[in-house]
Amino acid sequence: MAKPDALLIVDDIHTYYGDSYILQGLSLAVNKGQIVTLLGRNGMGKTTLIRSVAGLTPPSRGSITYKGHLFAGFTPYKINQMGISLVPQGRRIFSSLTVRENLLVPTSKLAGKRSAGRWNLDTVLNEFPQLAERVNQFGGDLSGGEQQMLAIGRALMSNPDLILMDEPSEGLAPVLVEQIGMIMKRICQQGHSILLVEQNFGLAMNTADDVYVITSGRIVHHSTPEALKANTEILERHLGI
Repeated sequence: MAKPDALLIVDDIHTYYGDSYILQGLSLAVNKGQIVTLLGRNGMGKTTLIRSVAGLTPPSRGSITYKGHLFAGFTPYKINQMGISLVPQGRRIFSSLTVRENLLVPTSKLAGKRSAGRWNLDTVLNEFPQLAERVNQFGGDLSGGEQQMLAIGRALMSNPDLILMDEPSEGLAPVLVEQIGMIMKRICQQGHSILLVEQNFGLAMNTADDVYVITSGRIVHHSTPEALKANTEILERHLGI
């Protein structure tokens, strides 16, 4: 449950895409050091939540509070400077840049570097040895799993306190999904928090501290992973499990 000093509090937000009413009074919270997962079927509003928090599709009503500060109307650039990084769905790496160049993008003057923190090129490459071996290869030449690691490494380069991850397991083999889960756990052990949007039930249950289930833009369940596993009605009705 949300603590009074929760890192992120999303309170009753309503978000539209044009005339489409996507998020219909959604609320959730991420505490410091937590992995919080939002589960739901396709088209239920999971990615819209990530976009709302990241400033890409701001909500029309409701509030989002980060470290006690409201940031309604802030640009994605400003939100990143506050300490929130995004690992987008589909990875969105720069295929024509090398691994090194992809990682250095968040440290450019245009990107608004948050210099304080443990993450720099050396520490990221140490965390991801597979990327260190391919540091001069183009992003487009990497495997899907390596591209996902690159997207996570790029997010870490701005030294965030909160990382938004949108479907990081998408298109990956089970062994790589397990590896991504282990990476997420290590990141949280190092002081970060993660808001994870996922359809992979196994990854969510194995990594999350707290789980929300979304249907048609509304939260229909909130519990620990263990309690969700035991709730057959929610699993069948809202997740098809």
